[in-house]
Amino acid sequence: MQHVTLNNGVEMPILGFGVYQIPAEGTEQAVSDALAAGYRLLDTAAAYGNEEAVGLAIKNSGIPREELFVTTKLWIQDAPAEHRTRRAVETSLTKLGLDHVDLYLMHQPFGDVYGQWRAMEAAHREGLARAIGVANFYPDRLLDLIVNNEITPAVNQIETHPFFQRTADHALMRKHDVRHQAWGGFAEGRNDLFTHPVLAGIGAAHSRSVAQVVLRWLIQRDIVTIPKSVNPDRMAQNIDVFDFRLTDDEMAAIAALDTGTTLFFDHHDPEMVAWLSRRRLDG
Repeated sequence: MQHVTLNNGVEMPILGFGVYQIPAEGTEQAVSDALAAGYRLLDTAAAYGNEEAVGLAIKNSGIPREELFVTTKLWIQDAPAEHRTRRAVETSLTKLGLDHVDLYLMHQPFGDVYGQWRAMEAAHREGLARAIGVANFYPDRLLDLIVNNEITPAVNQIETHPFFQRTADHALMRKHDVRHQAWGGFAEGRNDLFTHPVLAGIGAAHSRSVAQVVLRWLIQRDIVTIPKSVNPDRMAQNIDVFDFRLTDDEMAAIAALDTGTTLFFDHHDPEMVAWLSRRRLDG
């Protein structure tokens, strides 16, 4: 497994396993299968409702804690957010059955962002999170957070796939030593990703699947990625991407697929901001 080094020296696998949209009742088995396949980075969130199942899989795996890299995320907190955020951190750790996470992310750039970040900085200083970062932050919001706070986010997890490649975001993150992490790397199959002629043609040239081509493309861009599957065969296939390399021409062909627009939801859309901000988590 290839690793990247975060801006505070913590090492993180470049490829991991995400559990978004896996029902809680199926998550323990899926994570157990992923760990058996060799994954060591696990990505969950309070909003996913499956932290407990991830924790059970970790507990029952027998894998030493220091070999795992566990990420979870903070949902939107109202002002004043410091105490609420601390409770959210403790709740996630209890559900996971862990005394710390390796990465704790602010899930959305909304709510009392500065109060949330101050509380996350405190959790980091206390050893509850080895690194802290954000998700879904566009460049303006990310830079604002960087210049006005003590700790620069270690990671920004954003929608990134062949149809929305985030090149400007990537350049800004590289400039400020923030690690780019992709969610939605397969675009959930939209735009016929898994049968796209450009991606399929590249896959055929390497005797690889389209999914493997996309993951290899992300890795060669130095982007951490967290593909999800509940199929053990696909899990094994998705992690088997370190023994081939895309050519410069193939990378350029994929770059030409970029539309520059989201396929899911726009964080600049007032209606989406209102919808996300209305969501609340129990506990």
